[in-house]
Amino acid sequence: MTRSAKWTLVIAAAIAVVLGGFVVELRGAGPDEPAAQQSGGALDDTARDRRAADTAEALAGPRRLADLRPCPTGGDAPGPEALRSVVLECASDGVPVDVARAVAGRPAVLNLWAYWCGPCTDELPAMQEYQRRVGPDVTVLTVHQDANEEAALLRLADLGVRLPTLQDGRRRVASALRVPNVMPATVVLRADGSVAKILPRAFADADEIEVAVGDLR
Repeated sequence: MTRSAKWTLVIAAAIAVVLGGFVVELRGAGPDEPAAQQSGGALDDTARDRRAADTAEALAGPRRLADLRPCPTGGDAPGPEALRSVVLECASDGVPVDVARAVAGRPAVLNLWAYWCGPCTDELPAMQEYQRRVGPDVTVLTVHQDANEEAALLRLADLGVRLPTLQDGRRRVASALRVPNVMPATVVLRADGSVAKILPRAFADADEIEVAVGDLR
């Protein structure tokens, strides 16, 4: 590659960062996804959703530090059809969560993020404040979209954000709901499980979230 071509690529990348502003576009696997996933190799479900190193024993300390709220379990309602086959680990305790049932029966706001995404982590405290404002009538659930669960827990602990969190290294929620390939992104679900809004952007504060989500109660 010529020197001028290299400089063209550098300049183009810089412009993309500036224009991207508040979201990170996802191209291929994230920094901590298993190599076999990047190459299309076969992995069991647990290894795909989190690293092999993230055993229950290894995560015990980070889970204590993060002190996350338990994930919702929902009731007998089947929940959103698109999510009915999605079962993920709750980051607070490692318990499997049927995602469709977890969000069934009440409006829900799903916030998709990763520990290495700067705009995502800037937004998480605003999401927590939004949950405080709307109270239990709306489920606010974060979805960590990287295989490094330990890093997610430590990031949440550092931020003081205790929202219930699903570990989704394969980005199954985003795929099921057809969320654009950017982070952060927020999905708003009505109480009947239908998608009200998909918001592929970052929010600066809870006021912005309230305006964008609207009245779901």
